[in-house]
Amino acid sequence: MIKRVYIKNLISFNEIELELEKGLVVISGPSGAGKSLFMNSILATFGYRVAKASLCEILLDRPKSLKSENFDLEDEITLKSLKREKVRYIIDGQNISKRVLKEMFSPYVQFLSVRDKSCFESRDLLKLIDNELIAKDKSFKKLFKEYSKRYANYKLKLEELQKIKQDEAKLAELIEFTEFEIEKIESIDPKVGEDKELLRVKQQLSRIDKVNEAIEFANGIFNFEEAVAEVYRLLDRDDTTFLEAMNQLRADFEEVETLSEELAEVNIEEVLDRLEKISYLKNRYGSIEEALEYVAIKRQELQGYLNIEQDKSMLESFLEMEIVELNTLAGQISFARKAKAKELEKLLKRYLAELKLPELKFVFTSEMLTSTGQDVVEVNLNGSTASTLSGGEFNRVRLALMVVSLSGVKESGVLILDEIDANVSGDESIAIANMISKLASVYQIFAISHQPHLASKATQHLLVSKFEDKSSVTILDKRGRVTEIARIIGGERSNEEARLFAEKLLS
Repeated sequence: MIKRVYIKNLISFNEIELELEKGLVVISGPSGAGKSLFMNSILATFGYRVAKASLCEILLDRPKSLKSENFDLEDEITLKSLKREKVRYIIDGQNISKRVLKEMFSPYVQFLSVRDKSCFESRDLLKLIDNELIAKDKSFKKLFKEYSKRYANYKLKLEELQKIKQDEAKLAELIEFTEFEIEKIESIDPKVGEDKELLRVKQQLSRIDKVNEAIEFANGIFNFEEAVAEVYRLLDRDDTTFLEAMNQLRADFEEVETLSEELAEVNIEEVLDRLEKISYLKNRYGSIEEALEYVAIKRQELQGYLNIEQDKSMLESFLEMEIVELNTLAGQISFARKAKAKELEKLLKRYLAELKLPELKFVFTSEMLTSTGQDVVEVNLNGSTASTLSGGEFNRVRLALMVVSLSGVKESGVLILDEIDANVSGDESIAIANMISKLASVYQIFAISHQPHLASKATQHLLVSKFEDKSSVTILDKRGRVTEIARIIGGERSNEEARLFAEKLLS
């Protein structure tokens, strides 16, 4: 429910500040006074229209089911549209885009005009029938929930199968390429740390000739070993350190000779070729470890490709069985809908008669399964379908449908009606006013009206007037309502008879 509206600098309005009530809020006034401007400013703050006021602030009770992960919402929500160089939208002090704002409130704030031909699409009619069933039939609720869950899973599996079929043409190529990549790495058969060992061998091979040459020349040192030892003895000094050093030198030279013999058997071309292959892997995959990890991943992918044919066969079998089950469930849903549609037709008959309209029939046809079942439904009004109804007929049927859907509903948000009773006869105007009055038991309704019958049903009556190019909105008291309804009946120079009729309507 909208509790308060504050608007500033709205074209011909300087300022509007209103405390609003539940039920039916009727907006009336002379043509050109600014009724639509006022209504559109409210709609703009919910994201339905282009904001034209420099500020429009709306205070409303948060609908019980309205929740948001992105916004912290109070029990009373404050919405603002601010127009400077561009329009900004704010919810409880937090910026929000127009699109997100409209999506958030579209289930709770509905706008219907005489030019709006919505609500008669098959999905809307099915939703109306299903809501009636769900509210009163627990078995249907369980049935519909099971169908929805299984259909969603069916669609996922069907998409998996379609993807497999699309990939089948590429499958042979994928298998061939994957096998090639695996074979390329495995033919090299790299070992972790092998690159470092190969580089060490390469370095040794590159230096071994010079090392051998140096050792051959240095071997002459051993010819003087005995003479140096003799010097130590003659000087009566300890020669242990010298002898140990010579023994270590002899061991080192022998080790180099052994290494030289081993390297002589190494094929330098093979070492360089191996290094080249390892370098290729490192350049492509980053390291030997990463190359081996890549092989493991590709082996898994290859196994997956090889299992695709088996997966395809299993999916096809599952889908064949599931479509049979879904058709059975859809048939049960359709049977329940058709029974409920007959009940609604009986309820509608009385309301449509009040609205001077013939009986309405729900016409069912079947289609391929969708998320809502197999049914397509449309209305038939004495041979006319929704697309061939006149604007007046369309709106009256829509009101009747909304009234019959009120069963069990305690609160349905805000409903904004734009001249919904325009261009209708007196009897039709009375019936429309009665329908809207019934809707006002669960909706807070804002209705622009030029008819006295709807104005007389108002919980709150707002008068939009204009004087010297300045518009204003006034909440009418009992006397003001009599005057305004008399003006609606008799024009600007309404007579006493119009005034008496206005008093009679209000009483």
